[in-house]
Amino acid sequence: MRPFRKASLLLGISQTMTYVLLTLASLVTLAPFYWLAVAAFKNKEDFFAYNFLPPGEGLFGVAWERLSLGNFTRIFTELDFANNILNSVFLASTTAVLSTITAAMGGYALARFEFRGRNLVLAVVLTALVIPAPLLLAPSYQLLYHLNLLDSYAGLLLPAVAPAFGVFLFRQTMLNSVPPSLIESARIDGCGELRTFFTIVLPLVRPMLGAYLMISFLGTWNNFINPQIILQDAEKFPLSVALASLQTAYRSEYGMITAGTLVSIAPVALLFLLLQKEFIRGLTSGAVKE
Repeated sequence: MRPFRKASLLLGISQTMTYVLLTLASLVTLAPFYWLAVAAFKNKEDFFAYNFLPPGEGLFGVAWERLSLGNFTRIFTELDFANNILNSVFLASTTAVLSTITAAMGGYALARFEFRGRNLVLAVVLTALVIPAPLLLAPSYQLLYHLNLLDSYAGLLLPAVAPAFGVFLFRQTMLNSVPPSLIESARIDGCGELRTFFTIVLPLVRPMLGAYLMISFLGTWNNFINPQIILQDAEKFPLSVALASLQTAYRSEYGMITAGTLVSIAPVALLFLLLQKEFIRGLTSGAVKE
């Protein structure tokens, strides 16, 4: 009985230490978000005077009367912030849907089709994965310039339609989750390739579809460099570029920047919190169950 009690005691101590460490790590992780949320409601004087909530005689020793929604009001009245939100939603949603479909098609072709040059195509995809994205900025800009796609949404959408990472990710998923015998049976029954792909293959990789949709959406939503380089018209700017325009060499609207940042991260943070289980399931589990 004593060894059992000793083991239970050690297990309890171990679990307690684990929870304590996780709690400390959570506090460290959430501290910047807490600072951001507080800074968005402070005025210019309190922004630099206090790190967090301004002290006062109010509840919990905080001067609540010094906090206001002024920064949020200014970003929607002085800036075209609502239009920037719509631009980000359009770019992120369109890119996520198109890139997911095309990456799934490419991965399916590389995984289950036998054709001349397949290994060469796979080698090109793997090579594209190891090339740093900043090295492609100059040639991509030159190509878009010659195609007259600068300052257009097409110049942002077309390069993101078939990412190498997505193609390779779906190739590996197809190899693990789509049995060749199932595809052959569909072909024998007279099912066309497109019908086979959309009615048989895609349902089998549904967890990965959801995971990659989220990956692509978040990546496009947070993308800053490409829209800043390709777009020149302020009416077409997404949130990331619009927020950066608030800081110039002559002025920096820190209150508006923090308020705009809080508005921009709130939807995607909520989306991730709601769909995190499906996201993890798509990356860690297969779709074919025995």
